[in-house]
Amino acid sequence: MSQTNTTTTPKERGRIGTFIRLLWADKFAFFAALFLLVVVLCAIFGPIWLSDEATRQNLRGRNAPPFELSRGFMYILGADQLGRPLLPRIIVAAQNTMAVAAGAVICSMIIGSALGLVAGYTRSRWSGAIMRLGDVIMSFPSLLLAVIVLYMLEPSVANIVLVLAITRIPIYLRTTRAEVLEVRERMFISAARVMGTSDRRIVFRHILPVVMPTLITIATLDFAFVMLAESSLSFLGIGIQPPEITWGLMVSQGRPYLTNAWWLSFWPGLAIILTTLSLNLLSAWMRIALDPVQRWRLEMGGRKNG
Repeated sequence: MSQTNTTTTPKERGRIGTFIRLLWADKFAFFAALFLLVVVLCAIFGPIWLSDEATRQNLRGRNAPPFELSRGFMYILGADQLGRPLLPRIIVAAQNTMAVAAGAVICSMIIGSALGLVAGYTRSRWSGAIMRLGDVIMSFPSLLLAVIVLYMLEPSVANIVLVLAITRIPIYLRTTRAEVLEVRERMFISAARVMGTSDRRIVFRHILPVVMPTLITIATLDFAFVMLAESSLSFLGIGIQPPEITWGLMVSQGRPYLTNAWWLSFWPGLAIILTTLSLNLLSAWMRIALDPVQRWRLEMGGRKNG
């Protein structure tokens, strides 16, 4: 057992080193990944360390302007209408914002990819029924469908994840089906059929690994879209409700004070913009890094930098 672990460790280190080199070859993607890592750490550990600070009210410091450290470092970004410091509130709000986006993307990718594999590989009537289901969902604007459903349901984290996941299923369904239709005609799939490989093994062992890089790239882009959709729902007042908090809800709560306390909406809005921009930059890098045909661009850039 010990010999097996020692032989696999260099391979894992080599993969990590290759990943870091490819990421460093694109400086924008590298710093975008660092920023997203900080956001994830804030989402995980922020509520544990700063939940008390985020909810502590100080009516004497209502709408306190930013960069005044007389009240302490926590007030470096200012305070809201109840005197609560904005910095810990933004850090704590990252958890709900990331949880909603990640939950919706993961659920929609799993369901949409599974349906796309069935619709693309089989030629039964189920394939047509699955595609019609996707057409029905796509016939409704995603944000409008979410607004209608959330007006009828209670605006909780679970319901928001469910609604946003349903609206994004057709994206993965259509993409997976199109990829499978092309991959199933390749020679190695025909060879697997001739050798008597079962359909399940062909789908999950041979087709899915080829399709997965495209799905991961789309999921990275979709993560940004879902996060903006959740922020829009919170801004409209039908997203997550207080005392829970998200970046979109903070922007909505600061809207009445834009003329005299712009920082209430500016800082959470800036967090949304930077996170969305970082996701788009990382998605562009992944589109190249996961494609063996185009990966040479990053490899050449890494050699020049080295």
